[in-house]
Amino acid sequence: MTIEDIPRETLTGALRRGAVKKHVAAIHVSGKLTLLQRKLSNVLLLNAYDMLGEQAQFQIDARTLALMVGYNSNDIDTLKASLRGLAETVAEWDMLDEKGRQEWGVSALLSFATLKEGVCTYAYSPALAEKLRDPKVFALINLNIQRRFTSGYALALYENCYRFVRTGSTGWWPLETFRRLMGVEGSAYYETFKHLNAKIIKPAVAEVNKTSNIVVTPETRKRGRVVTEIRFLIEKNPQLGILDLDDGEGLRHAPVYERLRGMGVSDRLARQWLKEHGEGAVAEKLDYVAGQGGVRHPARYLAAALREDYTPEAPAESAAPTSERAQRLKRIADVVARRSPTQRDADRRLFLSRLDGAARDDFERHGWMSAMNHRAIHAFWSELFPEEMAEG
Repeated sequence: MTIEDIPRETLTGALRRGAVKKHVAAIHVSGKLTLLQRKLSNVLLLNAYDMLGEQAQFQIDARTLALMVGYNSNDIDTLKASLRGLAETVAEWDMLDEKGRQEWGVSALLSFATLKEGVCTYAYSPALAEKLRDPKVFALINLNIQRRFTSGYALALYENCYRFVRTGSTGWWPLETFRRLMGVEGSAYYETFKHLNAKIIKPAVAEVNKTSNIVVTPETRKRGRVVTEIRFLIEKNPQLGILDLDDGEGLRHAPVYERLRGMGVSDRLARQWLKEHGEGAVAEKLDYVAGQGGVRHPARYLAAALREDYTPEAPAESAAPTSERAQRLKRIADVVARRSPTQRDADRRLFLSRLDGAARDDFERHGWMSAMNHRAIHAFWSELFPEEMAEG
């Protein structure tokens, strides 16, 4: 896989793109990480990626970090333990440099990490940072997908298989290599293939196939009666796309979806509106547009009604926001104003990573005042600061 294989929209920012280029060397040595540590490692790398080689330290808001790894908790002790684990885990690489010379190296995954006043500051060693930013050999790890994993073994298998998706197979791995990738080398129990298969391979394969955008099938080779090698055949999961994990299949059965399609709204846009605004709000705006009479381009008018929150009291000419929405905007502005520049940047990039299409464009133009995204924006800040964003 080369950098040209990655959709261009995933290469125009760091946290906003929701995917991280993870170097093969790092993937191959992180088998012993817990599920939380593995997710944390990916998010930290995504946050730092664009500036690797240009700055020595990186920062991310600790609460944002917790949200991105799906760890909605104020248990700072667990976060500290996970960061400590990354600092204590050794990365090892053995690869060819740009001149074709063999290079071996070793480094801690993080050279240090601190938590102070709600901000996590961390760094990579210069040697590891150089390897992590190398675009020639990497896997694309989608953060929306990784959040769904519940097993560290399954996420490790996904990471090590996904980079071979274009070739269709991992190639044959000696079982010793596979055990190392899964982080169970040195375990006498897993020296027996029956145990390895029952406890590691089968459950991990089942979760990858259910959770991710690929389907993997294990095959083994024997020497005599003993299994000595394993490989995984890889296909794209037709049910899950890498940048559209939830394809909204269920939304197609909603009566409102049929009304949208009958108006001439495309399938993708209809599902996007239903996900962004909810069936009730879309139905309300459909009724509003139908009540205007003589509208030449009803789909365009509906888009404006959803974006500007048209109501019978606030028609297209005024498009005035409701008092409730105005109050929400004030609360959002107050919370944003109290954030540090580093936190504001992390907040913005985290929210952008959840958007695509017209919703992303509108947020990039209007920021936290984006009318198209106002419900999602309110939900985002309510998740971070429930007390400050409470109604009433």
